[in-house]
Amino acid sequence: MIQTETKSKAIALRKEGLSYSEILCQIPVAKSTLSLWLREIGLAKKQVQRITKKKLEAARRGGQVRKKQRIFITEQIYKKASLDIKNISERELWLMGVALYWAEGSKEKEYYPGSGVKFTNSDPYMVKFFLRWLVESCAVDEEKISFDLYIHDMYRNRTENLKKYWSKVTGFSINKFDKIYFKRNKITIRRNVGDLYYGVLRVKVLASSNFLRQIAGWTKAIVEETDWGIV
Repeated sequence: MIQTETKSKAIALRKEGLSYSEILCQIPVAKSTLSLWLREIGLAKKQVQRITKKKLEAARRGGQVRKKQRIFITEQIYKKASLDIKNISERELWLMGVALYWAEGSKEKEYYPGSGVKFTNSDPYMVKFFLRWLVESCAVDEEKISFDLYIHDMYRNRTENLKKYWSKVTGFSINKFDKIYFKRNKITIRRNVGDLYYGVLRVKVLASSNFLRQIAGWTKAIVEETDWGIV
């Protein structure tokens, strides 16, 4: 009799739109038992919507908790990792710049000899580092440094704002950013859109073909010094 009353109460609660978890809070039975009792109980549209809404809310709360945990863990990792980077020496700065150019800079081609130093990127921190490397590590005269700015055509109306942005990032006069190239838009899924879009900056060093060959010599020496038998 008690079990029959309990089952009837469970069915009534289910018809009110309560979820299994909510019913179990009021009726302490095994979930398998509850599932057996309720497997043939249909729900009205409003009841289904209520349960679905509660599931979505629970998922959203869980997502927010996981996001906070991820942010906290990431911050702790950053703090710990930052302790490994202290007091960068002039030589370390120079080597870091060589490796950066090796990865991101343009190279001289046999079919196009005489090209100069060109570094293209959209990361403002990477651009700032590269400029510091040019001036401090390689003693490049700032007057020899020029810029090309590549902007998607759909952001043509933001040209002046983007010029100001890169002028602020680099510390160079806005007059240095007068060479603008507009790229045709392609149908792609982009995250850096709207106010998050800053275009792509190319840093060039005038009359730098021999400097480019010197950088190539540095990278070649790095390869030779770290050759571990890679074919």
